Amino acid sequence: MRFWLRNEEMALEEMVQRLNAVCRRTDEIMHRDITPLCAADIQDQLKKRFAYLSGGRGQDGSPVITFPDYPAFSDVPDKEFQNVMTYLTSIPSLQDAGIGFILVIDRRQDKWTSVKASILRIAASFPANLQLVLVLRPTGFFQRTLSDLAFKFNRDDFKMKVPVIMLSSVPELHGYIDKSQLTEDLGGTLDYSHTRWLSHRTAIEGFALMVKQTAQMLQSFGTELAETELPNDVQSTSLVLCAHTEKKDRAKEDMRSALDEGQSILENIREPLAKGGEQSLNQDQLDNQTTVQRLLAQLSETEAAFDEFWAKHQQKLQQCLQLRHFEQDFREVKASLDTLAQKIATFTDVGNSLAHAEHLLKDLTSFEEKSSASVERARALALEGEKLIDSKHYAVDSIRPKCHELQHLCERSAAEVERRRGLLSKSLELHGLLEASMRWCDEGIYLLASQPVDKCQSQDGAEAALQEIEKFLETGAENKIQELNKIYQDYESILTKDLMEHVQKVFQKQEGMEEMFHRRQASLKKLAAKQTRPVQPVAPRPEALTKSPCPSPGRRRGSENSSEGSALRRGPYRRAKSEMSESRQGRSSSTGDEEESLAILRRHVMNELLDTERVYVEELLCVLEGYAAELDNPLMAHLVSPGLQNKKNILFGNMEEIYHFHNRIFLRELEDYAGCPELVGRCFLERMEEFQIYEKYCQNKPRSESLWRQCSDCPFFQECQRKLDHKLSLDSYLLKPVQRITKYQLLLKEMLKYSKSCEGAEDLQEALSSILGILKAVNDSMHLIAITGYDGNLSDLGKLLMQGSFSVWTDHKKGHTKVKDLARFKPMQRHLFLHEKAVLFCKKREENGEGYEKAPSYSYKQSLNMAAVGITENVKGDVRKFEIWYNAREEVYIIQAPSPEIKAAWVSEIRKVLTSQLQACREASQHRALEQSQSLPLPVPPSTSPSKGSTRNIKKLEERKTDPLSLEGYVSPTSLPKPPEKGRGWSKTSQPLEAPEDNDGWSSAEELINSSDAEEEGRVGPRKLVPGKYTVVTGDEKESPDALAVRSGDVVEVVHEGDEGLWYVRNLTSSKESWVPASSLSTLLSTSGSAQCLSSSESSAGSALLSTSSSCSESCGAPLSDLQG
Repeated sequence: MRFWLRNEEMALEEMVQRLNAVCRRTDEIMHRDITPLCAADIQDQLKKRFAYLSGGRGQDGSPVITFPDYPAFSDVPDKEFQNVMTYLTSIPSLQDAGIGFILVIDRRQDKWTSVKASILRIAASFPANLQLVLVLRPTGFFQRTLSDLAFKFNRDDFKMKVPVIMLSSVPELHGYIDKSQLTEDLGGTLDYSHTRWLSHRTAIEGFALMVKQTAQMLQSFGTELAETELPNDVQSTSLVLCAHTEKKDRAKEDMRSALDEGQSILENIREPLAKGGEQSLNQDQLDNQTTVQRLLAQLSETEAAFDEFWAKHQQKLQQCLQLRHFEQDFREVKASLDTLAQKIATFTDVGNSLAHAEHLLKDLTSFEEKSSASVERARALALEGEKLIDSKHYAVDSIRPKCHELQHLCERSAAEVERRRGLLSKSLELHGLLEASMRWCDEGIYLLASQPVDKCQSQDGAEAALQEIEKFLETGAENKIQELNKIYQDYESILTKDLMEHVQKVFQKQEGMEEMFHRRQASLKKLAAKQTRPVQPVAPRPEALTKSPCPSPGRRRGSENSSEGSALRRGPYRRAKSEMSESRQGRSSSTGDEEESLAILRRHVMNELLDTERVYVEELLCVLEGYAAELDNPLMAHLVSPGLQNKKNILFGNMEEIYHFHNRIFLRELEDYAGCPELVGRCFLERMEEFQIYEKYCQNKPRSESLWRQCSDCPFFQECQRKLDHKLSLDSYLLKPVQRITKYQLLLKEMLKYSKSCEGAEDLQEALSSILGILKAVNDSMHLIAITGYDGNLSDLGKLLMQGSFSVWTDHKKGHTKVKDLARFKPMQRHLFLHEKAVLFCKKREENGEGYEKAPSYSYKQSLNMAAVGITENVKGDVRKFEIWYNAREEVYIIQAPSPEIKAAWVSEIRKVLTSQLQACREASQHRALEQSQSLPLPVPPSTSPSKGSTRNIKKLEERKTDPLSLEGYVSPTSLPKPPEKGRGWSKTSQPLEAPEDNDGWSSAEELINSSDAEEEGRVGPRKLVPGKYTVVTGDEKESPDALAVRSGDVVEVVHEGDEGLWYVRNLTSSKESWVPASSLSTLLSTSGSAQCLSSSESSAGSALLSTSSSCSESCGAPLSDLQG
């Protein structure tokens, strides 16, 4: 850097010296060092033309200055005369001026007095050397004679050192100066224009000034450039380089303009030559030409000096910019290599299985491929630095250490990757040995389990089994671990604590298996040596075992082998008990073999779960990196169709969230259960909440499918598929999450099948149920989002419990005569959605299309508030039917399920909803209800004594007061909101169920059944007094004015029973008491009238029976307006 600054200073100093020389030479050319006057300064004085330099020369080359006839010569101020003389004498070259000037004074039209005055003035103030003075005296006879006489007598008065010759005529003048050197007014042929001469002189002097100013400007500009401090970043350096280049371009433009100006002046001077003929340039014109050429040469010198300096300055700036780029790239590359080193440092795991080690090795290879770009960039940057050094960059001392550091980082990264690859290769080799040993042990256990014990009782069977065992043991040389210490020694670099324990367990299992084989050998040798009476032991069932058991060490391998070991470690048997002992040994061996077989099957399922999980995670990552990330790649932007832009979230949904959950959490936790597959259910249960993310993915799937169908032909997808080398298109991979969530329940079923007697069986069963619940929720949500026409918010209706398609009949008993009359016709097909707070009736509409476009949509028709709903479980004539009724059976909907099982499930779920609502209501008002019930007496008519029935009713009442699950009790009037009036829908926009015209034709072939369980029994008789609360169904219009005028919907409480079907009740709204007909009351809270249904409606022809209902619409149902979405 210091070397470069020294060179920069030297270049600037050289340029300044050269430009100063140009300025000096310019002044010399224009004689500025002698006479600083310019034509522009005395232009007005020169225009008077009382004297001019025509360009003529005497015989010896003396310049000729002509004083033409100028009557006002005497009036010219001395200062002006002096300036003009000084300027005219400064124009010829120093050589010509040294010879002396010839003055031609034309006074032919003047007087002698004027001639005398002119000569005296010239003699007194002429600034240069004079060679000769020629005077054309006046032409008049008197003036000529007078001048002759006066000149002779006054010669000494002129005091001139040069001769003054008085000429009488122009021809005499031609004897002294050739006609070619005289202007036309003196009888000569010299072409002279004073205006042209003045223009040329002004232009030449202006050009000379331009040359000098240009040199000075470049000198100042060069100093400014040289003193500019170099920035420390790329952007600032680029800005400085651009700014200096712009200034240089402007300076070069000024120089080109000056050159053009000089060339134009030169052409004007040479204009007479361009006209052709015999014309030539006079000496003054030749001098002007020479002057301009010399000035042009100085301008060229100026340009050359600046160009030399600029080349060095520009090189400095460019090298500075290269250095800044190099430094910036170095920082980026170094940060990238440091990040790679940190990531490599995290690769400490050597794997806990063969598949895991292969996966880690694959990850390392993938990491190496991804990091290769950074390493290659570092090496390329190091080569670039070497080129800068070779090009003699001024910052060699800064570049060389960085190149060495880059090379060191690349070598260190490559060495670390190779070291990790070596460790993983050793791990792979070790796990291969362990897997081979485990597989050998599993095959051996399978062999022992598959040998039929009954056939081994014969000598031939025992010998055949013995040969199988011996043949199998011969394969151990290739598969089993020979020396444990050698394993420790060979794989010391990768043996972690866990891996060492794993090696020990495998070796222990291998020893245990070999011990089992040796004991089976000993037993079979005894059987082969002496034939005994065959016995009938319990033989294992080899067909239940897997054909190719997969190796995976379990956590309880010692206990798994304990039964086999205990069976074979028995002491020598007595010959008298040989048959019984061998039989017992066979059964014990069979039990142990069966348990080991189940353990093998569990490990097989666990291996499949882990292997498929790793493949699933890799496929998700492949899609996210190969497709989703490429959508944001500017290099791929030209391949993305307009319809696909900004649609990544629609196409991929929350796949990234699913990937992070499985890669960071679930896969690692599954691997922790690899040694105890039967406990893997706990892993699912702990993460069951996270599995809800699949519901969001599945809900977005229709939009994703639609977008894929629109853009599947986009070149972007084809290019990504080509890069990934996928045989299947993207839509197949977008289906992977849906397939995966359904795969879990299959694997859990298999695991549960082989773990019935294990510790984690309950967890597996619960995990399976939870996964199935998630699948159901996903399926339900897919239907739920297809509902159209509902104005409210479906989330306000509570959790979706069930959904399905049914046949529906309606029976509206009040105010809907037309619907009631037509209710016996063809049923309506409706899709019901049961929520916690409402049940929705929708019409299913099939859509045309492919894939998810085939999914049906649902048009909203009707909704019922669950607070006002009751059910009748059984409908006469069809075991698949049940009733849902609304507002004390004002509206009845007969529902026919596809099967009795579906009906039972729906009835059970509705019962749970109603029970939970009533229970919540009761718990809210239980304390106040109990207080009020204790203060209310139960009057008995004085004319009658308590009967057994009334005593039993009183006891039941007391029981209900203390039973928290009872649906009866006395509730405070203030705690009971007014039940909703005849509103049929969930909201104001609810539509009634369609009239028969909507059913695409009606038929009377099917008879409507609208009777409840009580109606089917046909019970008729007087009502019995049941303590509790009732709802007035029909207003009291027949009673006297002083009686209580009740209205439909009022809530009353029974005080005691009277005669003729009248009950004495207390209005809980007004606190008044009165008699009302029992037929006008309907129970508000009562026990179920049927053991099979939560609530039922009872009526018969001829008398209105009590309708017992579990609906909480009158007791605890909130107004519909409070529940609207």
